[in-house]
Amino acid sequence: RSRGSLSIWERNMAEAFIALGSNLGNREDEIIRAIREVNALPRTRVTGISRFYSNPPMGPQDQPDYLNGAVRIETALSPLSLLDALQGIEKSHGRVKTRRWGERCIDLDIALYGEESISSERLTVPHLGIEARDFVLRPLMDIDPSLTLPSGEKISELLSKLDQSSLTEAPFPQFSLE
Repeated sequence: RSRGSLSIWERNMAEAFIALGSNLGNREDEIIRAIREVNALPRTRVTGISRFYSNPPMGPQDQPDYLNGAVRIETALSPLSLLDALQGIEKSHGRVKTRRWGERCIDLDIALYGEESISSERLTVPHLGIEARDFVLRPLMDIDPSLTLPSGEKISELLSKLDQSSLTEAPFPQFSLE
């Protein structure tokens, strides 16, 4: 379609990347359900899905390993509206924050939102500590190997500096976005 025939929201789409993680319940089912729910958000569609990776927890070690992945979306939601929607999905899964870096049935974080750098009380984009988290960078690279942070740093270069030995690729499930 020509640009003139696009709806207002299609003309104002931003590309964003959402990091997903789970270490409670059926981790794979939690992530797949969350991906479907992200795809169903208003004026939003999933345009890329990474492989899934298993890794030890970043925080307290007395919890199960995580399963992590990422999705690329196009959205007309503002960063804070997207954050509210993602927190709504987490709540619908029964997520309860018990401790910092603790176990969770689902964790959805805005890793990147367009070329924006955001630092507010509620939201930091790029996601805080992204450059040191192989379990976020590797899935982002699966989706877009040429991806860069707003600072100009290449995801591939950041990832090459990290020890990725604890990151294990999980079998990728077949599923639809519906």
